[in-house]
Amino acid sequence: MIGRSRRSRSKAAAPRDGRRSADPSRRPGPRRPPGRRLPSPWGPGTLAAQVFLLQVIVVLVLVAAAAAALVLQGRYDGDNDARKRSLAAAEAFAHAPGTALAFAAPDPTKLLQTPVMQAQAGAGIDFISVLNTKGVRLADTEPRLIGTKAQDVGRAVAGETFTDTFHGKPADAVRAVVPVMDASRRVVGVVTAGIQVENVGYLLDQQVPMVLGSAALALALATAGTALVTRRLRRQTHGLGPAEMTRMYEHHDAVLHAVREGVLIVGADGRLLLANDEARRLLLLPPDADQRHVTELGLAPDLTRILVAGEVVSDEVCPAGDRLLAVNTRRTAPYGDAPGLVASFRDTTELRALSGRAETARGRLTLLYEAGVRIGTTLDVQRTAEELAEVAVDRLADVVTVELLEAVLHGEEPTGAVHRMRRTALRGSRHPLQPVGDLIQFVVADTPMVAALRQGRAVLVPDLRAAEDWRAQDPEGAGRVLDSGIHSLIAVPLRARGVVLGMVNFWRGAGSPRFDEEDVAVAEELGARAAVAIDNARRYSREHAMAVTLQRSLLPRDLPEQDALEVAWRYRPAQSGVGGDWFDVIPLPGFRTALVVGDVVGHGLHAAVTMGRLRTAVLNFSSLDLPPDELLGHLDEMVSRLDTPADGPDDGEGSLVTGATCLYVIYDPVGGHCTFSRAGHVAPAVVDPVGRVTFPDLPLSPPLGVGGHPFESGELTLPEGSRLVLFTDGLIEDRRRDIDEGLSLLAAAVAHPDQSPEETCRALMETMLPEHPSDDVALLVARTRLLDPSHVAVWDVPFDVSAVSRVRTQVSGRLADWELEDSAFATELILSELLTNAIRYGAPPVRVRMLLGRTLVCEVSDGSNTSPRLRRAATTDEGGRGLFLVSQFADRWGTRYVADGKVIWAEQSLGRAPEPDPAALIDQLAW
Repeated sequence: MIGRSRRSRSKAAAPRDGRRSADPSRRPGPRRPPGRRLPSPWGPGTLAAQVFLLQVIVVLVLVAAAAAALVLQGRYDGDNDARKRSLAAAEAFAHAPGTALAFAAPDPTKLLQTPVMQAQAGAGIDFISVLNTKGVRLADTEPRLIGTKAQDVGRAVAGETFTDTFHGKPADAVRAVVPVMDASRRVVGVVTAGIQVENVGYLLDQQVPMVLGSAALALALATAGTALVTRRLRRQTHGLGPAEMTRMYEHHDAVLHAVREGVLIVGADGRLLLANDEARRLLLLPPDADQRHVTELGLAPDLTRILVAGEVVSDEVCPAGDRLLAVNTRRTAPYGDAPGLVASFRDTTELRALSGRAETARGRLTLLYEAGVRIGTTLDVQRTAEELAEVAVDRLADVVTVELLEAVLHGEEPTGAVHRMRRTALRGSRHPLQPVGDLIQFVVADTPMVAALRQGRAVLVPDLRAAEDWRAQDPEGAGRVLDSGIHSLIAVPLRARGVVLGMVNFWRGAGSPRFDEEDVAVAEELGARAAVAIDNARRYSREHAMAVTLQRSLLPRDLPEQDALEVAWRYRPAQSGVGGDWFDVIPLPGFRTALVVGDVVGHGLHAAVTMGRLRTAVLNFSSLDLPPDELLGHLDEMVSRLDTPADGPDDGEGSLVTGATCLYVIYDPVGGHCTFSRAGHVAPAVVDPVGRVTFPDLPLSPPLGVGGHPFESGELTLPEGSRLVLFTDGLIEDRRRDIDEGLSLLAAAVAHPDQSPEETCRALMETMLPEHPSDDVALLVARTRLLDPSHVAVWDVPFDVSAVSRVRTQVSGRLADWELEDSAFATELILSELLTNAIRYGAPPVRVRMLLGRTLVCEVSDGSNTSPRLRRAATTDEGGRGLFLVSQFADRWGTRYVADGKVIWAEQSLGRAPEPDPAALIDQLAW
């Protein structure tokens, strides 16, 4: 509005009372005549002249500082360059071929003087001197100095190269001093080179004119720019006439009195200088308030204190009658000629009420947000109830109690009996309410709790003292509650899926207002959110209990009795629930033992059921006495059939078991032979009797269910006392470490030769697993034993029926040595039948092996793959009764296939003779 005006300045003064009314008859005065001259704007007292002088002084200081910096930098660069050139020249001459040899010559000066002159001319330095170890010059660019002694070269004689600024004769110089060493690294002389100080600054002398010229140019440009800025300032502060000033004042006066904000101007003496219309209305000022002291205006004490003290405040709320005013004060200095205070006022009465309601609503929204975040963080029913109480206390209520049905606490479906609940959570201080764990019964029909359960919504009791129905159930307890200061209640039923799970009660005590309807809405929302979280936790608890029960029922409870291995095991479920890891120990014929460890990917019921199916399949296949690779092949085929989707609608839960891994091991105590086969599983650890730990490189096949790949087996021979450590990947894998680190920790934990399998399991559990593992773990540790060689008897039998009687006699003799005469008859009968069948229907070679352990085992092997079978012979058949006799006299018998034929075995218990069924024998032997 006034930036480019050329009108004259108004010299009219405002009225004495500080106010001026807008007179419609007043009009802006005539424009300044075009030929009128203004006072000179460049006088020493004008703002333009002062600004111009200040800018020129600042530019001069900056230019001087820049010039000084350039001079100092130039001098520093020149000195640094002189040092580098001197050092380069001195080192080049000192290390030149022949320099060190010249010192050993009869006349070193003759050999060195000419090279010194040439080096000085080529390097562009002032001097080069060659000294002996006593500091005497042998050659110098100044021949007159030859034979004189140089100063301060002792450091070079000691073998140190250095540069310095030398002050002394023949001249001050920047020099470099370099020792000359012979082939044995012995100092034989010194070379100095340098530039005289008076010549170091020749570059600076060349730069000074340029620096001064640049400074002058910068000064000229800055002066011109300052002149332009000053001219612009002069144009913006001159030329306003009285009419323009009057009109500007009238506009300001109109705005001051029309604005909906009170304004006061108080002088330094505390007298009121100006008050606009809004201030007079808000503060109820008297008509003669102008020029009166603020203490005489009848203002509120807080407002009077602020105005008298001259404090600077921002939006401080002060009462004024029935109003609340937001006060802002600022000092007039440096904006005015006289010191004083400007105060502004805004009526915030209605805004304050709205802000209070908004703040309350915001607090409730914040409470509900925190409830959504903090309630239900764990899938635990009791903890969820405690979280509800923790969120509501001090934000909505002073005391919170939560009661749940017994069925809900146990993870069961809630029943219709909702009048008996267990107090699950209690939060708050200084209250006589029943503690956690007490049984709460609602027996009076008119209590707020019963009404809330019946209606399915919250019930508000704003004043407990006036609620006779609340005190009817337990008058004595109600009296204690009222005496503690509790005076208001909201009872909210916890409902989810239309079913009551429990009850939450919100209580307020002394110092808190009564509950109102808005509090009821918040309480119901809290109860609804908590009920959903509690129901989810209840359902999870039920499913988790079912999965745990199923998992434990599918895992082996007790290990079978066997003599080949000393076994210990551990199973640790994951933090998220049960999984699909399993293990098994399966006795096989011939005192052999199968060890199995497997893992099904995933957790929960599906993984547990899949694990049970796989374990059952392994047990069934093991009964066929298959080699490990063949057993895993049959298991893989079974899994592939399970993975094939059946026709029909998809239930969405999936039943695929692809991803299962398995390690199957057969240990034979006769010789300590061990056969392994694994399908996608980690290799076991083998600990020899002296504590060395290895992870054998066994053939690895794909996981079960992939199909299309053959399974291979590996073999090891283990000395007695070795330990086999079979485990699932949850033992070694973790978010905090990789597999290699886990295997290293496992090896360190089991590398103790005197550990038993039980101690090995304990050490691995304590070392490898955190308190809450992320994956379930199955661990099986077995220490090997060997069958006593004296309890093993082997006979190679000629392929002739006549050899049967001879072998039978030898077996009888061995049974006598073992003191098993009571079993001789049955054993001879079994041996005769099996050996006769092998010679008659089998193929050579035929071998008989007797094993004595917990039982007596008789094995007959031949080279045929034909499997005998038990059948009922007809009365006209001449044969077919041998296997029946074997089954009657043996506890168990069977056939297993080996690489070069088959083995038929029969097992008898020790200490008792078998008692076959006479009727069955007569029936089978009848002709």
